[in-house]
Amino acid sequence: MKILVACEYSGIVREAFKKYGHDAWSCDLLPTDIPGQHIQGDVLKILNDGWDMMIAHPPCTHLSVSGARWFVKKAGKFRKDIKLRENALDFVRKLMDAPIPKIAIENPISVIASYIRKSDQTIQPYQFGHKERKAVCLWLKNLPKLKPTTNLYEETMALPPQQRDRIFWMGSHKGHERSRFFTGIADAMAKQWGNQ
Repeated sequence: MKILVACEYSGIVREAFKKYGHDAWSCDLLPTDIPGQHIQGDVLKILNDGWDMMIAHPPCTHLSVSGARWFVKKAGKFRKDIKLRENALDFVRKLMDAPIPKIAIENPISVIASYIRKSDQTIQPYQFGHKERKAVCLWLKNLPKLKPTTNLYEETMALPPQQRDRIFWMGSHKGHERSRFFTGIADAMAKQWGNQ
Protein backbone atom coordinates (compact mmCIF):
# COMPACT_ATOMS: atom_id res chain seq x y z
CA MET A 1 0.00 0.00 0.00
CA LYS A 2 0.96 3.63 -0.48
CA ILE A 3 0.96 5.06 3.04
CA LEU A 4 1.26 8.64 4.23
CA VAL A 5 2.41 9.29 7.79
CA ALA A 6 1.37 12.90 8.31
CA CYS A 7 3.04 15.24 10.79
CA GLU A 8 5.86 12.81 11.52
CA TYR A 9 9.50 13.92 11.57
CA SER A 10 10.78 10.95 13.61
CA GLY A 11 10.22 8.36 10.85
CA ILE A 12 9.15 5.74 13.43
CA VAL A 13 5.73 4.88 11.94
CA ARG A 14 7.03 5.26 8.36
CA GLU A 15 9.83 2.78 9.00
CA ALA A 16 7.47 0.30 10.70
CA PHE A 17 5.28 0.14 7.58
CA LYS A 18 8.32 0.07 5.30
CA LYS A 19 9.63 -2.98 7.23
CA TYR A 20 6.49 -4.87 6.11
CA GLY A 21 6.96 -3.94 2.45
CA HIS A 22 4.73 -0.88 2.11
CA ASP A 23 5.54 2.28 0.14
CA ALA A 24 5.48 4.51 3.24
CA TRP A 25 6.21 8.23 3.28
CA SER A 26 6.41 10.63 6.21
CA CYS A 27 5.60 14.33 5.87
CA ASP A 28 6.34 17.17 8.27
CA LEU A 29 7.45 20.79 8.28
CA LEU A 30 10.65 19.55 9.97
CA PRO A 31 13.32 17.35 8.37
CA THR A 32 13.19 13.66 9.28
CA ASP A 33 15.26 12.21 12.13
CA ILE A 34 15.72 8.90 10.26
CA PRO A 35 16.83 9.16 6.62
CA GLY A 36 14.18 7.75 4.29
CA GLN A 37 11.16 8.65 2.20
CA HIS A 38 10.24 12.01 3.70
CA ILE A 39 8.45 15.03 2.30
CA GLN A 40 9.38 18.22 4.11
CA GLY A 41 6.48 20.60 3.70
CA ASP A 42 2.74 21.17 4.16
CA VAL A 43 0.89 17.83 4.30
CA LEU A 44 -2.37 19.46 3.13
CA LYS A 45 -0.79 19.95 -0.32
CA ILE A 46 -0.29 16.20 -0.86
CA LEU A 47 -3.53 14.72 0.51
CA ASN A 48 -4.84 14.13 -3.04
CA ASP A 49 -1.79 12.17 -4.21
CA GLY A 50 -3.42 8.72 -4.30
CA TRP A 51 -2.66 7.41 -0.80
CA ASP A 52 -4.25 4.13 0.37
CA MET A 53 -3.85 4.94 4.07
CA MET A 54 -2.88 7.86 6.26
CA ILE A 55 -1.66 7.77 9.85
CA ALA A 56 -1.69 11.37 11.12
CA HIS A 57 -0.13 12.86 14.23
CA PRO A 58 -1.41 16.47 14.24
CA PRO A 59 0.52 18.72 16.64
CA CYS A 60 -1.12 18.57 20.06
CA THR A 61 0.17 21.91 21.39
CA HIS A 62 -3.21 23.65 21.01
CA LEU A 63 -5.35 20.50 21.20
CA SER A 64 -4.35 18.54 24.30
CA VAL A 65 -6.50 18.74 27.40
CA SER A 66 -3.37 18.97 29.56
CA GLY A 67 -2.54 22.30 27.90
CA ALA A 68 -6.11 23.66 27.87
CA ARG A 69 -5.70 25.15 31.36
CA TRP A 70 -3.28 27.69 29.85
CA PHE A 71 -6.08 29.12 27.70
CA VAL A 72 -7.65 30.45 30.91
CA LYS A 73 -4.48 31.44 32.79
CA LYS A 74 -3.06 33.60 30.00
CA ALA A 75 -5.77 36.24 30.29
CA GLY A 76 -4.01 38.74 28.02
CA LYS A 77 -3.47 36.20 25.26
CA PHE A 78 -6.79 34.38 25.64
CA ARG A 79 -8.27 35.39 22.27
CA LYS A 80 -5.06 34.56 20.43
CA ASP A 81 -4.87 31.15 22.12
CA ILE A 82 -8.50 30.36 21.25
CA LYS A 83 -7.75 31.25 17.62
CA LEU A 84 -4.74 28.90 17.68
CA ARG A 85 -6.98 26.11 19.01
CA GLU A 86 -9.58 26.79 16.31
CA ASN A 87 -6.87 26.64 13.64
CA ALA A 88 -5.57 23.36 15.08
CA LEU A 89 -9.10 21.87 15.04
CA ASP A 90 -9.59 23.04 11.45
CA PHE A 91 -6.35 21.27 10.49
CA VAL A 92 -7.61 18.03 12.13
CA ARG A 93 -10.91 18.31 10.21
CA LYS A 94 -9.00 18.63 6.93
CA LEU A 95 -6.99 15.51 7.76
CA MET A 96 -10.16 13.58 8.71
CA ASP A 97 -11.89 14.68 5.49
CA ALA A 98 -8.94 13.76 3.24
CA PRO A 99 -9.83 11.64 0.18
CA ILE A 100 -7.93 8.65 1.57
CA PRO A 101 -9.76 5.32 2.09
CA LYS A 102 -8.20 4.44 5.47
CA ILE A 103 -7.30 7.03 8.08
CA ALA A 104 -6.05 7.01 11.66
CA ILE A 105 -5.63 10.27 13.56
CA GLU A 106 -3.50 9.99 16.73
CA ASN A 107 -3.47 12.49 19.59
CA PRO A 108 -3.38 12.51 23.38
CA ILE A 109 -6.62 13.22 25.27
CA SER A 110 -7.67 16.40 23.52
CA VAL A 111 -10.38 18.86 22.60
CA ILE A 112 -10.91 16.92 19.36
CA ALA A 113 -13.32 14.72 21.35
CA SER A 114 -15.50 17.65 22.38
CA TYR A 115 -15.31 19.80 19.24
CA ILE A 116 -15.26 17.18 16.45
CA ARG A 117 -16.08 13.70 17.76
CA LYS A 118 -15.06 11.20 20.42
CA SER A 119 -12.12 8.95 19.65
CA ASP A 120 -12.75 5.38 18.53
CA GLN A 121 -10.11 3.97 20.84
CA THR A 122 -7.75 4.95 23.66
CA ILE A 123 -4.63 2.85 24.13
CA GLN A 124 -1.61 2.92 26.43
CA PRO A 125 2.07 2.27 25.56
CA TYR A 126 2.22 -0.46 28.23
CA GLN A 127 -0.24 -2.49 26.10
CA PHE A 128 2.38 -2.59 23.35
CA GLY A 129 5.58 -3.44 25.21
CA HIS A 130 6.58 -0.07 26.71
CA LYS A 131 6.78 0.42 30.48
CA GLU A 132 5.10 3.81 30.28
CA ARG A 133 1.73 5.50 30.64
CA LYS A 134 0.43 8.05 28.15
CA ALA A 135 -3.12 7.94 26.83
CA VAL A 136 -3.06 7.69 23.03
CA CYS A 137 -6.42 8.36 21.38
CA LEU A 138 -7.21 7.11 17.88
CA TRP A 139 -9.86 8.41 15.48
CA LEU A 140 -10.34 5.71 12.83
CA LYS A 141 -11.85 5.58 9.34
CA ASN A 142 -12.18 2.09 7.77
CA LEU A 143 -9.63 0.63 10.17
CA PRO A 144 -10.21 -1.78 13.08
CA LYS A 145 -9.23 -0.97 16.64
CA LEU A 146 -5.66 -1.94 17.48
CA LYS A 147 -5.28 -5.12 19.50
CA PRO A 148 -2.75 -4.97 22.36
CA THR A 149 0.39 -7.00 21.72
CA THR A 150 2.50 -7.16 24.92
CA ASN A 151 0.71 -5.95 28.05
CA LEU A 152 3.17 -4.68 30.67
CA TYR A 153 0.59 -3.08 32.97
CA GLU A 154 1.80 -4.73 36.20
CA GLU A 155 5.46 -3.96 35.51
CA THR A 156 4.59 -0.37 34.57
CA MET A 157 2.52 0.30 37.70
CA ALA A 158 5.37 -1.04 39.87
CA LEU A 159 7.69 1.71 38.60
CA PRO A 160 8.12 5.09 40.33
CA PRO A 161 5.79 7.79 38.90
CA GLN A 162 8.67 9.73 37.31
CA GLN A 163 9.59 6.65 35.31
CA ARG A 164 6.18 5.25 34.30
CA ASP A 165 4.85 8.77 33.53
CA ARG A 166 8.12 9.92 31.95
CA ILE A 167 6.48 12.12 29.32
CA PHE A 168 4.26 13.88 31.86
CA TRP A 169 7.32 14.82 33.91
CA MET A 170 9.23 16.22 30.93
CA GLY A 171 9.28 19.97 30.69
CA SER A 172 7.41 21.69 27.88
CA HIS A 173 10.81 22.69 26.45
CA LYS A 174 11.24 19.03 25.45
CA GLY A 175 8.39 19.08 22.93
CA HIS A 176 10.46 17.31 20.27
CA GLU A 177 11.09 14.35 22.58
CA ARG A 178 7.56 14.40 24.05
CA SER A 179 6.04 13.94 20.61
CA ARG A 180 8.22 10.96 19.61
CA PHE A 181 5.89 8.02 18.91
CA PHE A 182 6.15 4.58 20.51
CA THR A 183 7.83 1.90 18.37
CA GLY A 184 5.62 -0.88 19.82
CA ILE A 185 2.43 0.92 18.77
CA ALA A 186 3.92 1.75 15.36
CA ASP A 187 4.78 -1.91 14.81
CA ALA A 188 1.25 -2.97 15.82
CA MET A 189 -0.21 -0.47 13.34
CA ALA A 190 1.97 -1.80 10.54
CA LYS A 191 1.23 -5.47 11.32
CA GLN A 192 -2.49 -5.12 11.96
CA TRP A 193 -3.48 -2.35 9.54
CA GLY A 194 -0.94 -3.22 6.85
CA ASN A 195 -2.83 -6.46 6.19
CA GLN A 196 -6.24 -4.80 5.73
